Amino acid sequence: PIGTKLLSPYKSKSLLLSLLPSTTSAFNSSMESVFANVAKAPEDPILGVTIAYNKDTSPVKLNLGVGAYRTEEGKPLVLNVVRKAEQKLVNDPSRVKEYLPILGVADFNKLTAKLILGADSPAILENRIATAQCLSGTGSLRVGTEFLARHYHQRTIYIPQPTWGNHPKVFTLGGLNVKSYRYYDPATRGLDLQGLLEDLNAADSGAIVLLHACAHNPTGVDPTREQWEQIRQLIRSKALLPFFDSAYQGFASGSLDEDAQSVRMFVADGGECFIAQSYAKNMGLYGERVGALSIVCKTADVASKVESQLKLVVRPMYSSPPIHGASIVASILKDKYVFFFFLVCS
Repeated sequence: PIGTKLLSPYKSKSLLLSLLPSTTSAFNSSMESVFANVAKAPEDPILGVTIAYNKDTSPVKLNLGVGAYRTEEGKPLVLNVVRKAEQKLVNDPSRVKEYLPILGVADFNKLTAKLILGADSPAILENRIATAQCLSGTGSLRVGTEFLARHYHQRTIYIPQPTWGNHPKVFTLGGLNVKSYRYYDPATRGLDLQGLLEDLNAADSGAIVLLHACAHNPTGVDPTREQWEQIRQLIRSKALLPFFDSAYQGFASGSLDEDAQSVRMFVADGGECFIAQSYAKNMGLYGERVGALSIVCKTADVASKVESQLKLVVRPMYSSPPIHGASIVASILKDKYVFFFFLVCS
């Protein structure tokens, strides 16, 4: 009511709005964006190369950014074995699009652990492994980092100098303190084994050590099996915790088993370790984001507890992983004939 006269609800609302300033125009004219002070970030040094490549109009350009399979004409290549496995999945009417469990496709997790550790690995036979399907290698590293930040007594991780450019960011943002150890010797273009051993020997007891399983990125320099044994003995004597990043299994030697020997040496001694795996490179599943984190534990009971805590890391991060890429990998790995075709033709 205004005075003694009653207005209809519609007229009351219209009158009220007419008395108010134009909030939209006032807001637009008097206020800047709340994000106006956000600085423009530089392009990622690796992915930025691809952006520059796409913008370049040269007919003879070559992309030296992300390593990926290409045809002779420079076009993206999908492996035949991947296409066949994918088609088989598409034609299966029983497949649905339901959410996966938090830790992903069960068959994928079992098979991916076997691929890196070997089917006869004592850790597998004794159920001492907790595996989570993750978002490729980067996601596997991040999940492992967050688990360590929550449950491990040391917060320092030593990474090789140099290493993949994303490693320091993943570990730092995940809650770890990053230090480096000598790895590459420019003078010899080889491994600085002496510097590596000295730096790890000086590391705090229990610290985490990042190790490239094979095809070290970016140098391509790997320890020999004898050098790996020296590294293993020192790491175990100092009670350091090895964290393997396996992004190129099969690329260094041409053998999946040979390229997994560094990891298997550490598992064979009964000690614990972390393993991040990626199928981006060796199966060409870049955009499918297929990977896994495996934590090798002392006992099956510990592995069960670790697995339960991995779920608590993943659930608020991305809830559960995507189904398609992991199903392609599982389809290839569990069929011995298809797997043989993958080994021979890829």
